[in-house]
Amino acid sequence: MAIKPNLLEGREMLMNDWLSEWGIRLIIGAGGSTLIAAGAYRLRSLSRSGMWSAIIMGTSYVVLGSPVWVGVLLAFFLSSPGWSKWKRHHRMKQKAESSYAKSGRRDAWQVWANGGLGLILCACHAIWPSEGWLYAFVGVMGAVNADTWATEIGALSRTSTRAILSGKPVTPGTSGGVTLLGSLAALAGAVFIGLAAALLAPQASASPSTLIAAAAAAGFAGAFADSLLGATGQAMYRCSLCGSEMERAEHCGAPAVQTRGFAWMTNDAVNMASSGIAGFLAWCIGLWLH
Repeated sequence: MAIKPNLLEGREMLMNDWLSEWGIRLIIGAGGSTLIAAGAYRLRSLSRSGMWSAIIMGTSYVVLGSPVWVGVLLAFFLSSPGWSKWKRHHRMKQKAESSYAKSGRRDAWQVWANGGLGLILCACHAIWPSEGWLYAFVGVMGAVNADTWATEIGALSRTSTRAILSGKPVTPGTSGGVTLLGSLAALAGAVFIGLAAALLAPQASASPSTLIAAAAAAGFAGAFADSLLGATGQAMYRCSLCGSEMERAEHCGAPAVQTRGFAWMTNDAVNMASSGIAGFLAWCIGLWLH
Protein backbone atom coordinates (compact mmCIF):
# COMPACT_ATOMS: atom_id res chain seq x y z
CA MET A 1 0.00 0.00 0.00
CA ALA A 2 1.38 3.37 -1.01
CA ILE A 3 2.19 5.91 1.72
CA LYS A 4 0.17 9.09 1.40
CA PRO A 5 2.15 12.16 0.31
CA ASN A 6 0.96 14.22 3.30
CA LEU A 7 2.33 11.56 5.67
CA LEU A 8 5.73 11.68 4.00
CA GLU A 9 5.71 15.46 4.14
CA GLY A 10 4.86 15.34 7.84
CA ARG A 11 7.76 13.03 8.58
CA GLU A 12 10.10 15.19 6.54
CA MET A 13 9.00 18.30 8.42
CA LEU A 14 9.59 16.60 11.79
CA MET A 15 13.06 15.51 10.69
CA ASN A 16 13.90 18.99 9.49
CA ASP A 17 12.66 20.54 12.75
CA TRP A 18 14.74 18.04 14.74
CA LEU A 19 17.88 18.74 12.72
CA SER A 20 17.25 22.48 12.91
CA GLU A 21 16.92 22.41 16.73
CA TRP A 22 20.09 20.37 17.14
CA GLY A 23 21.92 22.65 14.73
CA ILE A 24 20.93 25.70 16.75
CA ARG A 25 21.93 23.97 19.99
CA LEU A 26 25.30 23.07 18.46
CA ILE A 27 26.01 26.65 17.41
CA ILE A 28 24.91 28.13 20.75
CA GLY A 29 26.75 25.45 22.73
CA ALA A 30 29.98 25.76 20.79
CA GLY A 31 29.92 29.56 20.90
CA GLY A 32 29.06 29.85 24.58
CA SER A 33 31.45 27.09 25.66
CA THR A 34 34.30 28.64 23.69
CA LEU A 35 33.77 32.05 25.28
CA ILE A 36 33.63 30.64 28.82
CA ALA A 37 36.52 28.20 28.37
CA ALA A 38 38.72 30.79 26.66
CA GLY A 39 38.01 33.19 29.51
CA ALA A 40 38.96 30.53 32.06
CA TYR A 41 42.16 29.85 30.11
CA ARG A 42 43.08 33.54 30.16
CA LEU A 43 42.41 33.63 33.90
CA ARG A 44 44.71 30.61 34.26
CA SER A 45 41.94 28.39 35.62
CA LEU A 46 42.29 25.93 32.73
CA SER A 47 45.28 24.56 30.86
CA ARG A 48 45.17 24.37 27.07
CA SER A 49 44.02 20.75 27.16
CA GLY A 50 41.49 21.63 29.84
CA MET A 51 40.15 24.47 27.70
CA TRP A 52 39.54 22.25 24.68
CA SER A 53 37.96 19.57 26.86
CA ALA A 54 35.67 22.16 28.45
CA ILE A 55 34.57 23.36 24.99
CA ILE A 56 33.73 19.82 23.87
CA MET A 57 31.99 19.01 27.14
CA GLY A 58 30.02 22.24 27.34
CA THR A 59 28.86 21.94 23.75
CA SER A 60 27.74 18.37 24.35
CA TYR A 61 25.73 19.36 27.41
CA VAL A 62 23.91 22.09 25.46
CA VAL A 63 23.16 19.76 22.54
CA LEU A 64 21.94 16.87 24.69
CA GLY A 65 20.47 18.51 27.79
CA SER A 66 17.85 20.99 28.92
CA PRO A 67 18.70 24.18 30.90
CA VAL A 68 18.87 22.36 34.24
CA TRP A 69 21.75 20.18 33.03
CA VAL A 70 23.69 23.08 31.56
CA GLY A 71 22.94 25.34 34.53
CA VAL A 72 24.23 22.85 37.10
CA LEU A 73 27.40 22.31 35.09
CA LEU A 74 27.95 26.08 34.94
CA ALA A 75 27.28 26.39 38.69
CA PHE A 76 30.17 24.02 39.34
CA PHE A 77 32.44 25.33 36.61
CA LEU A 78 32.05 29.00 37.57
CA SER A 79 32.14 28.65 41.36
CA SER A 80 35.03 26.23 41.84
CA PRO A 81 37.80 28.36 40.23
CA GLY A 82 36.77 31.23 42.49
CA TRP A 83 37.47 29.21 45.61
CA SER A 84 40.71 27.91 44.06
CA LYS A 85 41.96 31.47 43.67
CA TRP A 86 40.59 32.72 47.01
CA LYS A 87 43.51 33.39 49.36
CA ARG A 88 45.68 31.50 46.91
CA HIS A 89 48.91 32.89 48.38
CA HIS A 90 47.97 32.16 51.98
CA ARG A 91 50.74 30.23 53.73
CA MET A 92 48.44 27.42 54.91
CA LYS A 93 46.90 26.97 51.48
CA GLN A 94 50.27 26.87 49.73
CA LYS A 95 51.50 24.30 52.23
CA ALA A 96 48.51 22.04 51.57
CA GLU A 97 48.77 22.44 47.78
CA SER A 98 52.43 21.41 47.83
CA SER A 99 51.36 17.81 48.41
CA TYR A 100 48.69 17.68 45.70
CA ALA A 101 49.39 15.82 42.48
CA LYS A 102 47.92 18.76 40.56
CA SER A 103 47.19 22.34 41.50
CA GLY A 104 46.38 25.56 39.71
CA ARG A 105 45.12 25.08 36.16
CA ARG A 106 42.74 22.19 35.53
CA ASP A 107 43.88 19.90 32.72
CA ALA A 108 41.84 17.62 30.47
CA TRP A 109 41.95 14.71 32.92
CA GLN A 110 40.51 16.89 35.69
CA VAL A 111 37.81 18.32 33.44
CA TRP A 112 36.60 14.88 32.37
CA ALA A 113 36.95 13.41 35.88
CA ASN A 114 34.62 16.11 37.20
CA GLY A 115 32.13 16.43 34.34
CA GLY A 116 32.47 13.28 32.25
CA LEU A 117 30.18 11.04 34.27
CA GLY A 118 27.57 13.79 34.32
CA LEU A 119 27.74 13.98 30.53
CA ILE A 120 27.08 10.24 30.28
CA LEU A 121 23.99 10.70 32.46
CA CYS A 122 22.90 13.64 30.30
CA ALA A 123 23.21 11.49 27.16
CA CYS A 124 21.26 8.67 28.80
CA HIS A 125 18.48 11.10 29.68
CA ALA A 126 18.40 12.35 26.08
CA ILE A 127 17.96 8.79 24.80
CA TRP A 128 15.80 7.33 27.60
CA PRO A 129 14.12 10.26 29.39
CA SER A 130 13.65 9.68 33.12
CA GLU A 131 13.95 11.88 36.21
CA GLY A 132 16.23 9.23 37.73
CA TRP A 133 19.09 10.36 35.48
CA LEU A 134 18.69 13.93 36.74
CA TYR A 135 18.73 12.86 40.38
CA ALA A 136 21.92 10.89 39.74
CA PHE A 137 23.39 13.91 37.94
CA VAL A 138 22.87 16.32 40.84
CA GLY A 139 24.46 13.73 43.12
CA VAL A 140 27.51 13.45 40.86
CA MET A 141 27.93 17.21 40.52
CA GLY A 142 27.15 17.73 44.19
CA ALA A 143 30.01 15.39 45.09
CA VAL A 144 32.62 16.98 42.83
CA ASN A 145 31.58 20.46 43.94
CA ALA A 146 31.61 19.42 47.60
CA ASP A 147 35.08 17.95 47.22
CA THR A 148 36.39 21.08 45.50
CA TRP A 149 34.95 23.46 48.09
CA ALA A 150 36.18 21.24 50.94
CA THR A 151 39.69 21.11 49.48
CA GLU A 152 40.01 24.82 48.76
CA ILE A 153 38.32 26.16 51.88
CA GLY A 154 39.39 23.40 54.27
CA ALA A 155 43.04 24.14 53.52
CA LEU A 156 42.62 27.37 55.51
CA SER A 157 41.40 25.57 58.64
CA ARG A 158 43.07 26.70 61.85
CA THR A 159 42.30 23.38 63.53
CA SER A 160 44.34 20.24 62.94
CA THR A 161 43.70 18.10 59.88
CA ARG A 162 42.85 14.58 61.04
CA ALA A 163 42.91 11.23 59.27
CA ILE A 164 39.37 10.09 58.50
CA LEU A 165 40.14 6.49 59.58
CA SER A 166 42.24 6.93 62.72
CA GLY A 167 41.45 10.47 63.82
CA LYS A 168 45.16 11.19 64.24
CA PRO A 169 46.58 14.58 63.18
CA VAL A 170 48.07 14.59 59.68
CA THR A 171 49.76 17.18 57.49
CA PRO A 172 47.30 19.56 55.75
CA GLY A 173 46.70 18.38 52.19
CA THR A 174 47.12 14.69 53.05
CA SER A 175 44.73 12.43 51.17
CA GLY A 176 42.12 11.16 53.58
CA GLY A 177 42.53 14.12 55.91
CA VAL A 178 39.45 16.06 57.06
CA THR A 179 38.69 19.22 59.05
CA LEU A 180 35.48 20.67 60.45
CA LEU A 181 35.81 23.69 58.16
CA GLY A 182 36.34 21.47 55.14
CA SER A 183 33.35 19.30 56.06
CA LEU A 184 31.08 22.33 56.39
CA ALA A 185 32.39 23.62 53.07
CA ALA A 186 31.61 20.24 51.48
CA LEU A 187 28.02 20.40 52.72
CA ALA A 188 27.67 23.97 51.43
CA GLY A 189 29.06 22.96 48.04
CA ALA A 190 26.60 20.08 47.73
CA VAL A 191 23.64 22.25 48.76
CA PHE A 192 24.74 24.91 46.27
CA ILE A 193 24.40 22.41 43.43
CA GLY A 194 20.99 21.34 44.68
CA LEU A 195 19.79 24.95 44.79
CA ALA A 196 21.09 25.57 41.27
CA ALA A 197 19.16 22.53 40.03
CA ALA A 198 16.02 23.55 41.94
CA LEU A 199 16.01 27.00 40.33
CA LEU A 200 15.80 25.33 36.92
CA ALA A 201 13.55 22.47 38.02
CA PRO A 202 10.38 23.99 36.46
CA GLN A 203 11.94 22.99 33.16
CA ALA A 204 12.19 19.38 34.35
CA SER A 205 9.84 16.78 35.82
CA ALA A 206 11.89 16.38 39.01
CA SER A 207 10.75 17.98 42.28
CA PRO A 208 12.87 21.01 43.34
CA SER A 209 12.89 19.98 47.01
CA THR A 210 13.88 16.44 46.11
CA LEU A 211 16.71 17.72 43.92
CA ILE A 212 18.07 19.77 46.83
CA ALA A 213 17.81 16.82 49.23
CA ALA A 214 19.44 14.39 46.79
CA ALA A 215 22.28 16.76 45.93
CA ALA A 216 22.94 17.70 49.57
CA ALA A 217 22.87 14.20 51.04
CA ALA A 218 24.56 12.35 48.20
CA GLY A 219 27.06 15.11 47.47
CA PHE A 220 28.12 15.33 51.11
CA ALA A 221 28.40 11.53 51.31
CA GLY A 222 30.40 11.54 48.07
CA ALA A 223 32.90 13.98 49.57
CA PHE A 224 33.49 11.61 52.49
CA ALA A 225 33.72 8.67 50.07
CA ASP A 226 36.44 10.67 48.32
CA SER A 227 38.31 11.01 51.63
CA LEU A 228 37.93 7.29 52.40
CA LEU A 229 39.24 6.31 48.98
CA GLY A 230 42.04 8.82 49.40
CA ALA A 231 42.99 7.24 52.72
CA THR A 232 42.92 3.67 51.43
CA GLY A 233 43.27 3.13 47.69
CA GLN A 234 44.83 6.33 46.35
CA ALA A 235 48.53 6.16 45.52
CA MET A 236 50.72 8.12 47.94
CA TYR A 237 54.44 8.75 47.69
CA ARG A 238 57.33 9.85 49.88
CA CYS A 239 60.07 12.07 48.56
CA SER A 240 63.42 10.29 48.77
CA LEU A 241 65.20 13.60 49.39
CA CYS A 242 63.04 15.72 51.73
CA GLY A 243 60.81 12.97 53.16
CA SER A 244 57.53 14.73 52.36
CA GLU A 245 54.45 12.52 51.85
CA MET A 246 52.33 13.53 48.87
CA GLU A 247 50.29 12.49 45.82
CA ARG A 248 53.09 13.28 43.38
CA ALA A 249 55.24 10.52 41.89
CA GLU A 250 58.14 12.97 41.59
CA HIS A 251 59.46 15.58 44.01
CA CYS A 252 62.61 17.64 44.45
CA GLY A 253 63.55 16.67 40.89
CA ALA A 254 63.71 12.96 41.71
CA PRO A 255 61.29 9.98 41.58
CA ALA A 256 59.36 9.50 44.83
CA VAL A 257 58.80 6.15 46.55
CA GLN A 258 55.25 4.79 46.58
CA THR A 259 54.18 4.11 50.16
CA ARG A 260 50.58 2.93 49.78
CA GLY A 261 47.62 2.58 47.46
CA PHE A 262 47.42 1.57 43.81
CA ALA A 263 49.50 3.37 41.22
CA TRP A 264 46.49 3.70 38.90
CA MET A 265 44.32 5.20 41.67
CA THR A 266 45.15 8.84 41.05
CA ASN A 267 43.24 11.79 42.47
CA ASP A 268 41.26 12.01 39.21
CA ALA A 269 40.28 8.33 39.54
CA VAL A 270 39.23 8.91 43.15
CA ASN A 271 37.09 11.87 42.12
CA MET A 272 35.32 9.87 39.43
CA ALA A 273 34.75 6.86 41.68
CA SER A 274 33.40 8.90 44.60
CA SER A 275 31.12 10.92 42.32
CA GLY A 276 29.80 7.65 40.88
CA ILE A 277 28.92 6.48 44.40
CA ALA A 278 27.19 9.81 45.04
CA GLY A 279 25.28 9.54 41.77
CA PHE A 280 23.89 6.11 42.65
CA LEU A 281 22.95 7.31 46.14
CA ALA A 282 21.21 10.40 44.73
CA TRP A 283 19.31 8.24 42.24
CA CYS A 284 18.03 6.09 45.14
CA ILE A 285 17.13 9.14 47.25
CA GLY A 286 15.40 10.84 44.35
CA LEU A 287 13.22 7.90 43.42
CA TRP A 288 12.43 7.22 47.08
CA LEU A 289 11.28 10.81 47.76
CA HIS A 290 9.71 11.44 44.37
